Amino acid sequence: MSMTEKFLDEDFLLESDTARALYHEHAAKMPVYDYHCHLAADQIAGDHRFGNLTQAWLWEDHYKWRAMRANGVDEKYITGEADDYAKFEKWAQTVPYTLRNPLYHWTHLELKRYFGIGDRLLDGDTARGIYDACGDMLGTPEFSVRNLLRKMNVKLVCTTEGPLDSLEHHKRLWNEAFDVKVYAAYRPDKGLAVEDLSALNAFIDKLEELCGMEIKGFGSYVEALWQRHCYFHENGCRLSDYGLETAHAEDYTEAEIRGIFDKIRTGKALNDQECLKFRSAMMFEFARMDAERGWVMQLHLGALRNANTRRRQTLGPDTGFDSTGDFETARPLAKFLDRLDNIGKLPKTIIYNLNPTDNEVIATMVGNFQDGSAPGKMQFGSAWWFLDQKDGIEKQIEVLSNMGLLSRFVGMLTDSRSFFSFPRHEYFRRILCNILGSDVEGGLLPNDMGLLGRMVEDICFNNAAEYFPMSLD
Repeated sequence: MSMTEKFLDEDFLLESDTARALYHEHAAKMPVYDYHCHLAADQIAGDHRFGNLTQAWLWEDHYKWRAMRANGVDEKYITGEADDYAKFEKWAQTVPYTLRNPLYHWTHLELKRYFGIGDRLLDGDTARGIYDACGDMLGTPEFSVRNLLRKMNVKLVCTTEGPLDSLEHHKRLWNEAFDVKVYAAYRPDKGLAVEDLSALNAFIDKLEELCGMEIKGFGSYVEALWQRHCYFHENGCRLSDYGLETAHAEDYTEAEIRGIFDKIRTGKALNDQECLKFRSAMMFEFARMDAERGWVMQLHLGALRNANTRRRQTLGPDTGFDSTGDFETARPLAKFLDRLDNIGKLPKTIIYNLNPTDNEVIATMVGNFQDGSAPGKMQFGSAWWFLDQKDGIEKQIEVLSNMGLLSRFVGMLTDSRSFFSFPRHEYFRRILCNILGSDVEGGLLPNDMGLLGRMVEDICFNNAAEYFPMSLD
């Protein structure tokens, strides 16, 4: 047996006959519905081709950057001035040290699924051969980004865009009737980011210009944001997304928020309580807009971002220096959701958490606000970011199973900037099938392949297709 014969074979992660049957007969055939990612819409519209494997794999990939730093690689080979092959070689030399990190699985899954390279492990010795072989393939039409999506049987992706985005690339894709549906997800985080007044005021100034109106106070600010919400809706958007440390639900009065907004526009510093009240008011307004248009609201909670001040100053924000946070979650989240529910403005909601100690908090919280209006209206979202690996996925599935309805789960997403990340859906599906298969083998579930097969197909694709109000036609 060669060193790669068993590794990543057709039964990878499938430890029982039932698991293998569930995956190969049910999960593997299902299309991909990727309802949250950070793919570049302009690259899809332009059917971009990557010049080499570094451009395809290492640009903006914080997972790989963090691993390379941990392996002692100088920053010039990560985000610096080194040439593309030198950067790739340093990554290849790092790969053997990622054993038992999900990057080891993902890297070789991507080489195998996209490039057909399953007989060689990536390391310093194989770097040049793999780089050149993949580079030759990347230069062909088969490896344009649209064909990469087709290759992975992707039917829909939702890219993440801010309120100021023109959506020109999404419009182009719709006009061209591209067979993979590409929708925008509305991410208005900059509209409540009161911790940086200069950035917030710059956002408001651009919003004024875009909407062709003067923003005189808080009321007109909300009006302008409603206008952008309407624009996104008219262009197919049906879901929002928020990246927050925790939910915001401080009590406030309209007079207080008007006064706080006036201080913001004059550049006067706010105290902590004023910041919290403003964020709370904006979260309420954003959620109300989502509810009134029938959108799905996604809350990503628990990330402590840009923790390394020195690196932020030299490399900028969002360059791989984030971690799991330990913020208060339950009380503010309950208050936020309850405030909306009390006035009939709680939209379909998916809540993702980054701290695994909050798994039970989120799983039980969504149960508080199920109202029978839709199956799985409130969702405990898939294992996210640092948790989207085998252990994190298993824990999320176990907690959801124990405290909710796994059968109604809307499944996996990539949350990625890379067009080569779609094997993560396969990774999730194999783990899901293995858990169910183990339960059958242990007598915990009936050996009813019709029942279990439908469940697997629903979680892989059907539930999401029914849950989200976006057309696949």
